[in-house]
Amino acid sequence: MTEPVPFEAISNAPSRTRNLLLRRLIDFVALPTSSVAPQDRAMGGDILLDMLLHATDEERALCGRRLAAMSEAPRRLLRYIAQCSFDIAQPVLEQNESFDASDLCQILERVSSEHRVVIAGRKSVPPAVCDRLVTVGEIQALRVLLKNKGACLPEQAIDILVGRSRKEDDLCPLIIKRPELRPAQAMAMFWWADGPTRRIILQRFAAERLELIEMCADIFAIAAEEGWSDPVARKTLQSIERRQRNRDAIDKSPYESLEHAVQMASENGMSPELAQEIGYLAGVKPVTIAKLISDTGGEGLAVLCKATGLKRAAMTQLWQSLKRPLELDDGQPSSHFDFVMETFDILSVAKAQTALRYWNWALSSSFSPTQLKVAGMDQAEANDETAFSTSQRTAGLVFGR
Repeated sequence: MTEPVPFEAISNAPSRTRNLLLRRLIDFVALPTSSVAPQDRAMGGDILLDMLLHATDEERALCGRRLAAMSEAPRRLLRYIAQCSFDIAQPVLEQNESFDASDLCQILERVSSEHRVVIAGRKSVPPAVCDRLVTVGEIQALRVLLKNKGACLPEQAIDILVGRSRKEDDLCPLIIKRPELRPAQAMAMFWWADGPTRRIILQRFAAERLELIEMCADIFAIAAEEGWSDPVARKTLQSIERRQRNRDAIDKSPYESLEHAVQMASENGMSPELAQEIGYLAGVKPVTIAKLISDTGGEGLAVLCKATGLKRAAMTQLWQSLKRPLELDDGQPSSHFDFVMETFDILSVAKAQTALRYWNWALSSSFSPTQLKVAGMDQAEANDETAFSTSQRTAGLVFGR
């Protein structure tokens, strides 16, 4: 009878038996569905996993390559391989489709940036995984995720990405291509996006709102009968109505018209008081006109002019009033101004009005506590605005709150 080997004499060096057994177990787990029962594969996977804990990187890599396309492979085993070093994990993370959202969220918390980039580029990336990748916030993974048509980005993740694009401006052209992007997010991103991206935002996200105007047409008369006494209804209707200029402002203004005010600004320069008056005549709040005038890009000015019916000459006057050049030092036309004027030309009045109304609605301060009290809303209800109000969220993105 053979004597058992004493425990202290056992070597940790891999034996030929261990090597053969490991490869045989890999072969067994990798068998097609028709050749092995699920419970047998699961047991084989558990045994193989215990052996992999003591295997070399080369052996783990071999197992990863064999199981990369095996959707029937035990998930615990796949999760272990996916959390090994990048060279070992890459084939499984790239090819294996059996990981669910929970698996991927668990994996990405425990691995390197290289792993997360591969996860971001998977054929299908569920919303929960996208959300977690965006929260982790590694810029290379975000770029891959935004380019991935198989990624399904939730609204909260887009909010974070739009906010991130304030500093990472190369994200803007990627975000604008995402089908999940909503008008509120696009209109907020407008303020720091480059010119071509701004033009896409104005053309794609500024709706005509004709059906909305038609459906609410009778409510304007009712609101007028009530003297526009409801602040919530008044603010909402102001964002919907067809007219843009403030007709009531003409009677109180020292200027004959909006055109006259713009002409005076061109001749005398733009002052804070004159800017506020132009905004008043144009039907926008002081915070909105201040944002439009201080914006260095200038496309917002094109929106203002087109929405209020100002002509090309007025657009040029408004540009000059802000001491912005029409020509370069060598006498050549300013390509920047030409681009802004081209934006003015291609933008329809209806879309320009929608964009301007949206900015005016979103950038102006939300209802004050007094207005809320008049409207019959208590403070507890008002607190929910920060989380759910589109205008509050947009203002927060634009002003960096």
